[in-house]
Amino acid sequence: MMRLVKNGLMYGNLHEVRSPAMVERYNRALKHLTGRQTELSEFHIDISGFSPEIGDELDDDYYLNPNGCNRQFIFLSPEQKTAPLLNTRFSTSRKIIRGYIDQNEEQLFALTARDVVVGELVNSVLVLKQPKDLFYIRDIVVEADTLGGHAEASGELTGKIDRFMVEDDAWWDDVLISEMIELARQTGDIVRSPIKLTSQSFTQKNFYTSHFGGLYVFQDVSQSACIAVSTDKPEDDIPVSKSFSLKDPKAVAAFLSVNGLVEPLATKWVPNSQSIIKQKLDFIAIDTAANEGEDLSHVSRRDLRNLKRKYHDRMPDEYHSLMQVWLSLKTGGNLPKVPVTDPAYFYLLRAQNHADRDLVNMLLAQLTPLDFRQLFICHKDAFYAAYKTWHDQKRTYVARFLAEEYVVDKVGTREELFGPEPAMDTDYVDLGLGPNIGPWGRIPHDGDHDRYDDEEGDR
Repeated sequence: MMRLVKNGLMYGNLHEVRSPAMVERYNRALKHLTGRQTELSEFHIDISGFSPEIGDELDDDYYLNPNGCNRQFIFLSPEQKTAPLLNTRFSTSRKIIRGYIDQNEEQLFALTARDVVVGELVNSVLVLKQPKDLFYIRDIVVEADTLGGHAEASGELTGKIDRFMVEDDAWWDDVLISEMIELARQTGDIVRSPIKLTSQSFTQKNFYTSHFGGLYVFQDVSQSACIAVSTDKPEDDIPVSKSFSLKDPKAVAAFLSVNGLVEPLATKWVPNSQSIIKQKLDFIAIDTAANEGEDLSHVSRRDLRNLKRKYHDRMPDEYHSLMQVWLSLKTGGNLPKVPVTDPAYFYLLRAQNHADRDLVNMLLAQLTPLDFRQLFICHKDAFYAAYKTWHDQKRTYVARFLAEEYVVDKVGTREELFGPEPAMDTDYVDLGLGPNIGPWGRIPHDGDHDRYDDEEGDR
């Protein structure tokens, strides 16, 4: 894994903590939240304040996320907002923390200049014992304050000032005046420099969680679903229309189609579709060559063509189906029909431009593991798990490719692969294909088992 670290592909862009004052503040916060402290004199933290070095020291990668359910955080600086979130249990967590920092950045800047800010993503569930418990998580509220309670004290002082201004006898209330003076010593001049952290509430409806072997939960769609990653099927008593597994491609394809969540790559609306599919072919060829023991440390375009010729008959089915589509696009011929049961089917899809685009692309990445670039971009944890199983030749190639081809232009690559970022109010964008269209027409429903019916589940 050090190859990834050295190339900035793992633990990249973390916030460095090295000054004695910041280490001391962090330790006070850590003691307050967990009862433990670190002996390290310098370390790095993610957006939530979690440090992988301290995780190793304490032998607990979830020391700020007990039970993986109510994430705690430590803010030493608003600059943490550009850092990633490590050991993510819910796909929505980083978005919530980043949104909170953005909303309160000016106040956090003032507060962290004098103290450390700690808090928690609070929901009604403290421990998840079964998948059904996930559906009791509705509104997630961000609660935060300094260890010294500056924000709380500021609110209390504001209330006393209001009372002082409106009550007729307040000028002679020595107790009230004394309390105001004492609070002002703690908060400073809140008239000129008000201290107020705006509370934020987030409704979690569509998300991925690593709990229970990995589950994709979609509640805010026309036909809700819970999709299991590692098990055959989630529990039957969960409140959604359908529950099934990623191992059931027909059910997954029908769900994505009927809810208008995906679009085909091989269309005129995707201007770079040929190059995108071509790169997917390259990635599959690299995987095959690595399995055959080829040295991939200095592979050129010409070398890659030779490898495709050499191992053509040993390529997986995904490769041959994608090749037929790519040749049709290149020559302007009719696109071949690729059925849902074809291993290449999901390689030819991407999320529509809607609010849950990243979540859908994350799901598609797990269905197309040979496309290591999309797996890295959309599902880091799945990428790192897969990376450990690859031949060293493939690890070398992948690390070099991502460092040279992706890291240098992350924004441009993402836009080429997935289209422009959706607007904040974007939901479903109809491109004229209709909501129930797969890459080559409507997905057939030839039986109750394969059919995604219209029954609406409990919300």
